[in-house]
Amino acid sequence: MLMDRIALALLIVGGVNWGSVGLFRFDIVAWLFGGQTATVSRVVYTLVGLAALWCVSLLFRSDSIVEEDI
Repeated sequence: MLMDRIALALLIVGGVNWGSVGLFRFDIVAWLFGGQTATVSRVVYTLVGLAALWCVSLLFRSDSIVEEDI
């Protein structure tokens, strides 16, 4: 499902960002978009958070769901 892939991609962005904060004290998103309080940074943080909430649904889905070939 396309939404699942977008959510996972956003979670990867968030994970890499948090990894860099934890290891190097460097916030990549804030650096790219002008600080943690910049509007674009806040939008990215919000999208990552929403993606995480979306991915919670992956825990409760049946494994029998088969993707259609495109």
